Amino acid sequence: MSSTFHGLQVAKRGMDAQQAALYTIGHNVSNANTPGYTRQRVSLETFPAYPAPGMNQTGAAGQIGMGVEASTVERIRDTFLDTQYRDETIKVGYWDARAGALEKMEEIMNEPTEDGLSAVFNQFFESIQDVASHPSEAGARSVMIERAEAVGDTFSYLSTSLKTIQGDLQNERNVAVTQVNSLLEQINNVNQQIQNVEPNGYLPNDLYDERDRLLDEISKFMPVSLEYTKSSGNASATSEGVVTVQLQTSQGPITLLDGKTHQVNAISLTTNQDSYVTEIHIGDEIRNPESFPQGKLKGLIEASGYIDNSGDKTGVYASMIDDLDEMAYEFVNWFNDKHEQGVTLDGDNGVSFFNEISQKEGAATGIVIADKIKQNTNNIAAGTDRQGDGQNAHLLSQFRQKVLVNSGSQAVSLDGFYQSVIGQMSVDAQQANRLKSNSETLQGAVEQRRQSTSAVSLDEEMTNMIQFQHAYNASARMVTMIDEMLDKIVNGLGTGGR
Repeated sequence: MSSTFHGLQVAKRGMDAQQAALYTIGHNVSNANTPGYTRQRVSLETFPAYPAPGMNQTGAAGQIGMGVEASTVERIRDTFLDTQYRDETIKVGYWDARAGALEKMEEIMNEPTEDGLSAVFNQFFESIQDVASHPSEAGARSVMIERAEAVGDTFSYLSTSLKTIQGDLQNERNVAVTQVNSLLEQINNVNQQIQNVEPNGYLPNDLYDERDRLLDEISKFMPVSLEYTKSSGNASATSEGVVTVQLQTSQGPITLLDGKTHQVNAISLTTNQDSYVTEIHIGDEIRNPESFPQGKLKGLIEASGYIDNSGDKTGVYASMIDDLDEMAYEFVNWFNDKHEQGVTLDGDNGVSFFNEISQKEGAATGIVIADKIKQNTNNIAAGTDRQGDGQNAHLLSQFRQKVLVNSGSQAVSLDGFYQSVIGQMSVDAQQANRLKSNSETLQGAVEQRRQSTSAVSLDEEMTNMIQFQHAYNASARMVTMIDEMLDKIVNGLGTGGR
């Protein structure tokens, strides 16, 4: 038969268990606005009944309950939602980086507006037509030179501005690599702290939260897979253990952080003299930029420029800069060729209108009017066989439809080439913004479901607080009642006959 003091122990266990639950509620409420915090709950379990089955068990008719115990304090978290959230975060990181780069490019190109390259070209053509109509007027010739200078300045401005933003993106790309390596080191440090706590039988829930927050952060940059290894010693069955982080690539996974050995394989970039990425190193592994998986880092690499498998420069800004150089090179050479075939106002053979450009690279920043043209407007070769007929100027005014620029497998007019370049930029920007918006919507939906599971609800915590408070008070009242029983036994029994 159980002791008279049995009830005191049962009530004490009840008070201890409800007290632990109340303290956990207080911890939840305190961290309601802490980023990455996961609400916790106490796992209450029935204490093993008395007596325990065995050969020497008492002759009691049945087992008597021994109350409750707070076994563990666990996090309320759904790992499936975590995986979904990180998958969507990868897409958001990639398309956000790409959309941001294209948005800046659209601002620089500024098409279609009155200040864009197309409008400046239109003004230049109109000035050539004025010279064709009035070949002997010095004013029309001066305007043509000014409009030509505006074309050169616009080409140079666009190319220089694009290279400036490209440099900013390259710096942002390098900062992203530093951030990834820093996150890996932080995850490794948290891993080691967890490994020191778990063998003692505790669940370091706050450390788990910090590690999950860091894993959410790193998933913006690249897709990672996680493998958990249980801690040794007296670790709880519900402990998570240390995590191994692997980068998922088309050639197979690469270990970024080994949770067992605590080795971090840092990421580094190899670049050429123009800061274009040529190789990506992950520890001892090497990957080319084209095969690197999607994420913010890949988006920044594509935007800032890299060397593809064919050895060519490519990327969002690299392609636009090359297209401007292509246009400038073909424009200057074609215009000079046609201008040299004309006759000046003084009857001399035509000379080059622009200084010669010998190579395509950097052509957009090298459009300069020849000194002979700037020094004497009569040297503009507007005529053909007669110096004042303006026929050559008429031919020059039509160059947009006649000069050919290589575009893929075919040659197109300068007009058509520029329209295709601007059109492709607009399509890419629209696609990036659309996919960014879609990814953010999906990410938000998953995050909402995740928060509904893991976030702290103050209303729910207040309800639980009242519930556990009443349970604590009831257990305390049980102690008072047993105390009265013991008082009767101690002070009331055996007093008969006094």
